Amino acid sequence: MANEEEIIETEDNQTTADPSLADPEEDAADGAIDSSSTEESPEEKNTAADDQTEEDDDHEWFVIHCYSGYENKVRHNLEQRIDTMGMKDMIYDVVIPTQEEIEVKEGKRRSIERHVFPGYVLVNMILTEESWYVVRNTPGVTGFVGMGNDPTPLRPEEVAHILKRMEAEAPHVKVSFKQGERVRIIDGPFNDFRGIVEEIDMEHAKVTVMVNFFGRETPVELDFLQVEKS
Repeated sequence: MANEEEIIETEDNQTTADPSLADPEEDAADGAIDSSSTEESPEEKNTAADDQTEEDDDHEWFVIHCYSGYENKVRHNLEQRIDTMGMKDMIYDVVIPTQEEIEVKEGKRRSIERHVFPGYVLVNMILTEESWYVVRNTPGVTGFVGMGNDPTPLRPEEVAHILKRMEAEAPHVKVSFKQGERVRIIDGPFNDFRGIVEEIDMEHAKVTVMVNFFGRETPVELDFLQVEKS
């Protein structure tokens, strides 16, 4: 009898230890639990997407100061540093706000590019200690615009206004005369007449000049480009 009991006990131990004899339904349940524990929930996926969007929106426009007349040099120096130091994923763009301007001098018209904010350059960047160091230590840069050592980003509406001004279709006409000054008409039926500036309309680029015509003062409306300071 003792031999039979030992045989039965041995068979029970083998049945328990043999993985091939395990219940397949229990294995399936265990697999389902493991799978659900590693898969991301929809909430987690949405959170990850939001985090990525926030990272993409981290870049802002900042203003750096330099000596007036050195804006182009500073932009060139900074663009070189961005390239050589591998900062293109942190510093996106360097812009000098300019506007096309038509100047009338000695009867000749010429188009020039005028700096809207002399001594200032705009930088679109993600502000970190590393990117701050790259910009701040660029030759010609005297500092960021802001409170103390904390650069202050431009508001979106400020950026939109500056960019819109740069993209204006009609060039700005530089006016060298003021109200009450004597000017000479250089174009049109009153060419070479002289008169006094009565009114200046900057919005429509018009000037009203009082011209002595047949012994009496007559107001003549002209374009800015038809008049120069006498």
